[in-house]
Amino acid sequence: MHISDILSQDGPSLSFEFFPPRTKESFDALYQVIAELEPYKPSFVSVTYGAGGTTRDLTHDLVLRIKETTGIPPVPHLTCIGHTEAEIDAILQRYANAGVSNILALRGDPPRDQPDYDRSNDDFKFAADLVAFIKKFNQSGRHPDARGFGIGVAGFPEGHPTTPNRVLEMEYMKAKVDAGADYICTQLFFDNHDFFDYRERCQIAGITIPIIAGIMPVTSVKGMSRMAELAEGARYPAKLLRALERANGNPESVERIGTHYAAQQCLELLDGGVDGIHFYTLNKSKATREIYASLGLSQALA
Repeated sequence: MHISDILSQDGPSLSFEFFPPRTKESFDALYQVIAELEPYKPSFVSVTYGAGGTTRDLTHDLVLRIKETTGIPPVPHLTCIGHTEAEIDAILQRYANAGVSNILALRGDPPRDQPDYDRSNDDFKFAADLVAFIKKFNQSGRHPDARGFGIGVAGFPEGHPTTPNRVLEMEYMKAKVDAGADYICTQLFFDNHDFFDYRERCQIAGITIPIIAGIMPVTSVKGMSRMAELAEGARYPAKLLRALERANGNPESVERIGTHYAAQQCLELLDGGVDGIHFYTLNKSKATREIYASLGLSQALA
């Protein structure tokens, strides 16, 4: 299903993100998670793409597995770094042949073993260039849907980690939208004021496409540091830190606090008219299922 059709349905979209495991055991565990979450009827699920395209085949395999064995529309991530135009064209054709309807177009990160990676030779310098290329593919008529791929891009409520100038950041965002993006999915955030301010600044910039809020519940103290690393910086509000401090390191208490905090975030976002909520699951289902239940969504969607 094309993302335009998904987001035009009544009510906000509710979606999940998974990453492709690297072992059979991890894949089996993920399929169990997907089986546990499928009854909640997610609007779509996205599948991440490793830095520098390191999980290219794993991402493709997981996307096709989801498409062929579930009723959930999969949205593969696709990144610029380390890819030529010919490689991106081949990936797009492969997804088109499989009937995949949507792509999340990202700048991406260089391979972790190449900290001094030189981007000057890359065919795509910015995510907007990748969006424009996908749009050109759409116009070629090689996708079974006459509209081609639905195109998503990333947004950063806390600010893009490499663009501290928030005015310039919005210009880059507008460039992605003007190139052909159909929706924005934000990076994780923990203060809804950041999201609502970001949404308003998008409106001021003339950006009118749907903006989906990215939510990742804290489920462990160790995971907090990992989240900040993956997001290249994440602001943890003092009220969340105080609550976690009271847990005194107890894993179950930390998980309950993090899940409750995320649920309160979701409630406020839903009341604020959010276009959708995207749950960063870390390939687990418990926190997401508990958030659904606390919001009264499990009965409504199951």
